[in-house]
Amino acid sequence: MVGGGIIGLSLAWELRKQGASVLVVERGEPGHEASRAAGGMLANCADETPAALQALANASAEMYPEFVHQLQDESGVNVDLRSDGTLVLVPSGNDKKNIPGTIPLSAPLAEIEPALAAETGPVFLLKERSVCPRALIEATLKAARHHGANVSSGSSVMSVDVMDGHVTGVTTEKTSYYAPKVVNCAGAWAGMIGPCAFPTRPVKGQMVCFAMPSRELLKHVVRSPEVYLIPRSDGRLLAGATVEEAGFDKRTVPDTIQRLQRAAVSRLPALSNAHVLEDWAGLRPGTPDGLPILGSTSIPGYFVATGHFRDGILLAPITARVMAQVIGGIRPEHDLAPFSVERFALRAA
Repeated sequence: MVGGGIIGLSLAWELRKQGASVLVVERGEPGHEASRAAGGMLANCADETPAALQALANASAEMYPEFVHQLQDESGVNVDLRSDGTLVLVPSGNDKKNIPGTIPLSAPLAEIEPALAAETGPVFLLKERSVCPRALIEATLKAARHHGANVSSGSSVMSVDVMDGHVTGVTTEKTSYYAPKVVNCAGAWAGMIGPCAFPTRPVKGQMVCFAMPSRELLKHVVRSPEVYLIPRSDGRLLAGATVEEAGFDKRTVPDTIQRLQRAAVSRLPALSNAHVLEDWAGLRPGTPDGLPILGSTSIPGYFVATGHFRDGILLAPITARVMAQVIGGIRPEHDLAPFSVERFALRAA
């Protein structure tokens, strides 16, 4: 398994439960790239999810309660799965009359979330969940190790080794590992590992984290055009996130962080004197068509699961299931044709 983010670790966990011998090779610390930087919104609504991805997104969202239950049971880590839903704030004058998947508010917004600034535009409620990605990574790593998965960190995979047309393992900066099957889960770095060229790229996202004056300040996730607000049960609140084409530059930009802070305070005035705990940037793995790359490659024994863009946390359960099926030679329960490597090769031809 090349890459120890949430995709690689959840797949390692799934494969180990099925009895496969698994080694995860991670260039840095497991889960410390895009997975750690994510907001954790399990957003599978039709207004944000590409049509081709909707079935997978819905299936993964439905799997999440059991996915989390198993991980927490095996790891002892609380991943803070919240089911309060997402409030979608639409600017006044916008012609949106409805958003697919929404339900009516049970009471006026001022009663549901009294700390939010008065809203003049439409407000919709989505029955979505959220999770703490950092806790999820910790739980998945512990659960995978609990089942016997091995993890090698601190060394980049330089190439996937091939002999007589079949995968034989990987070569890192320090050593080589033999394996009859290799899965490239390297996120934004997936396309840099030979011999196959995957058109992945880093898409930067900056976020800022507040300590809420009260843990009950905000119950729902709030999505507005300017900022997302994502509360955690421990009293933290995340505000984000940008979408930037900035290469592999993970530096935060003070002006951008300040803009996010101002937008958060504008929506939630009680944050005006709140302590800022940290800010950060992550690199999401993007693809030319905005869809992940899932399945086998033209090289027997070589598989790929990357390019999840903003949906890596959401799609982890279903990606682990369908990729384990593909790797095991079983027809996957979902059609993976829209996510195949070949779609780029055919387009290039």
